[in-house]
Amino acid sequence: MMVEHNGLDIMCSNKYCHSSSSSSSSEHDKKIFSKLKCNLSRDYPKKNAEIVSGQYGTNVLLVGAALMLAIAHHGPTVKEDHFLSFVTCLIIVQLFWMIWYILVRHRRKDARTERDVHATSCWIRGGLTLLALLSLIMDAFRIGYYVGYHSCVSAVLGVYPVIHATHTVAQVHFLWFHIKDVIKSLETFERFGVIHAVFTNLLLWCNGVMSEAQHFLNNHMRRLSALGYANLTIVHTEPQCNCTTSTCSMFSSSLYYLYPFNIEYHIFVAATLFVMWKNIGRTIDLSSTRKRVATKTQGLTLGPILGLLALASTIGVLVVYITHMEESVQTRQSAISMFYIYGIVMLVFMSIGGAVGLLIYRADYLALDTTKNPSRQLDTKLLFGSSVGSWLMSWCSIVAVLGAESSPPYRWTNLIYSLLTVLEKYTQNLFIIESLYRQQVHTERDDPELLPAPEIFSVTSSLAPPYTGIINRAYDTPDRACVAMENEQGESGQVYKCPIKPSEVSLPGGNKVVRPLNVKKQVLKNISIFLVMCNISLWILPAFGCRPQYDNGLEQETFGFSIWTTVLNFAIPLNLFYRMHAVSSLFEVFCQV
Repeated sequence: MMVEHNGLDIMCSNKYCHSSSSSSSSEHDKKIFSKLKCNLSRDYPKKNAEIVSGQYGTNVLLVGAALMLAIAHHGPTVKEDHFLSFVTCLIIVQLFWMIWYILVRHRRKDARTERDVHATSCWIRGGLTLLALLSLIMDAFRIGYYVGYHSCVSAVLGVYPVIHATHTVAQVHFLWFHIKDVIKSLETFERFGVIHAVFTNLLLWCNGVMSEAQHFLNNHMRRLSALGYANLTIVHTEPQCNCTTSTCSMFSSSLYYLYPFNIEYHIFVAATLFVMWKNIGRTIDLSSTRKRVATKTQGLTLGPILGLLALASTIGVLVVYITHMEESVQTRQSAISMFYIYGIVMLVFMSIGGAVGLLIYRADYLALDTTKNPSRQLDTKLLFGSSVGSWLMSWCSIVAVLGAESSPPYRWTNLIYSLLTVLEKYTQNLFIIESLYRQQVHTERDDPELLPAPEIFSVTSSLAPPYTGIINRAYDTPDRACVAMENEQGESGQVYKCPIKPSEVSLPGGNKVVRPLNVKKQVLKNISIFLVMCNISLWILPAFGCRPQYDNGLEQETFGFSIWTTVLNFAIPLNLFYRMHAVSSLFEVFCQV
């Protein structure tokens, strides 16, 4: 056999031998090509895909940041039109991706999609919808502003608000119906789509922050110029033509009152989309997707009352501060002193509330929940990260107060306010993290606030059928009879009652014995609601123009105008985001208590 085989190989003609080698070579090439095609079309490992898509999103953000810095210089080469054109292209790409994602999910509606129940909640999406509506109003004002100056401004200023409004509507729809999806198909492509949406919203947030900071800086320099300070350049952004309508000034001034809502909208959307990006390819733990028992609102009195009082006083302080800052020096100093005294009272109560909550948690110790939860991990990182801005601003104020040569009436109140700001954020962060990481009890039987279970029916010893040679397990162990209720009823056709425990006996009039409400839970819920309203109050003040750090002069005397304004432009946006993010986290704490 071997000789014949070798003979055949030797006697093979050159023609056929060449054909055999060429066919094997072509098959080898085909195998290499198919293997390469398979490797290119295969999903990257999760960590590699995260790094690649993360680098893409970071570079998109840095390109936008470079354009914004060039615009801030007000040079002749880079204009606002170039930046808006770049952002409009990013928005259009995100729109195409969202439409593609929705259509693909609609075609696969028969396939069951895993969902992360912790990704967001109805009240968060409702809040985002409200912020989106205010953003749409701002887009309408921008369109009206463009119509008034259309003869001397670029068409991009008219196209951008239309595209942005369309993007806002589509994005809210996506958040309501798809933000909880755990993507398991085309993971690499979807990672790039989600991270593109994340950094597009981050870039829009940065643009809003820069525009708002520029507006407050111009107002501050205008106020300093009125007081006699020279060498301050005020940038005039009005177009070099007359408005064709009588509402241009109204549109221009109203935009800056809507900027805070638009800024918060984009940063919250970026955070929720980042959770969706982290969930791509994740295996959901089914035991962690149980629906929580609805939270109860009994005993909510002191927290809401104190919170509403803080909110009302905030509105009063805001109105008085804004109206008095345009008057004489003594009146301005009185307004700044009023702000610091108000802030000290607020921060003292907030620190006490957070400390009491921590003491309750320490006294009633439960094991921490260490299961993987991207939403909760992001909440923790954002709380600590956004606290840095306020802490930096507070420590700069402390250094300025201790080293200042002048001594205005608000000098030492500024020191106390800055120290309490550091302490309040410290205790509030600990309280929120302690609450979010505590092990939750999911079973209704273990919930002390639930009513006792009603009596159920089964076989009793007194009404049991006579002995017929079959052992009656219900008679021997009557406590087990309740477990086999359906089987026993189906066989005998009779309905019997279990013995009723003394604690479940009905009172005359049909009222059952109700266990007293948990006092610790009542206290924690009141603290959560109070801190929610206080954080809203401390967000309202700087968001709508109450920023004494620009006006007190102590920090500017120590650090100089340029350095201190740079610190404020970095710290105030982070502080605004911290307050609004703390509101969402504290409401989640309230729901989990």
